[in-house]
Amino acid sequence: MTTRRKFLKQSGTVATIAILPSSTFNFVKEKKFKMGLQLFTIRDAMAINPVATLKKVRELGYEDSELFGYDGEKGTYYGIKADDFKKVIDDLDFSVTSGHYDFSSYFNKPFKELLNYVDKCIEGSHIINAKYITWPWLAPEYRTIENFKILSEKLNKIGERVTQAGLGFAYHNHDFEFADHNGKMGYDIILKETDASLVKLQMDMYWVEHSSKLSPAELIQQNPGRYVMWHIKDMDKITRDYSELGNGSIDYIKMLSTINKDVLQYYYIEQGGNFAKNSMQSITDSANYFKKNLKQYF
Repeated sequence: MTTRRKFLKQSGTVATIAILPSSTFNFVKEKKFKMGLQLFTIRDAMAINPVATLKKVRELGYEDSELFGYDGEKGTYYGIKADDFKKVIDDLDFSVTSGHYDFSSYFNKPFKELLNYVDKCIEGSHIINAKYITWPWLAPEYRTIENFKILSEKLNKIGERVTQAGLGFAYHNHDFEFADHNGKMGYDIILKETDASLVKLQMDMYWVEHSSKLSPAELIQQNPGRYVMWHIKDMDKITRDYSELGNGSIDYIKMLSTINKDVLQYYYIEQGGNFAKNSMQSITDSANYFKKNLKQYF
């Protein structure tokens, strides 16, 4: 039987907990990440029937996504008006948390045109409730050291615009940022000359493993607070091309079991090509491997 003294002691403890700020208990809360997919992986299927394709994606266990292919002039995603596209993903209990947008096409155009496109991307992102807008690519003709400096200036200005609109902005790497330009590297310029509060980073782990002298863990350690999103894809053991998860050379079990996830918000499984059979079978195989071997680390 509970004594009066014990009851009062327990009640006092409960009362004390009730008045403590919620932040006191952050240490016991664990992030719950949704299994995400970069829809560029299945661009062929999305071009044929985006609604049916997304339904299949959801059935495979993917809960979140990053999209591409926004038409700013028409305000459409995959040919579907943004409002209607939002209804599609809502009906599937599916989310879009980031998008890759075609900023590179505006690199040499007047900055006013770039900002106009940014505003359209912001409008579309708000409609579908995406949290991030991501610069995904720089065309080959612009990949000079001087242009990486210009790119950094543009990233800061876009980041300011996007941040003011209540969204996040990030830059996504490939391999070319790690190329040597007479002792200088484009990625170093981006890291040093962009404002960390305005320009976050989306790490493509495949390309870091493929072309960077630093590992994903080392880049995260050296740039705290910046890598809010990851792309997870595997590397063919022979050709070093893309591969389905679990078939390649990247030891994701070892990497993901130890890597710092403190600021990670979203991750997306991706395979840009080199499918063993076809894109839909590849995302099926990757999902199965991920759920069995890697999901526990998220």
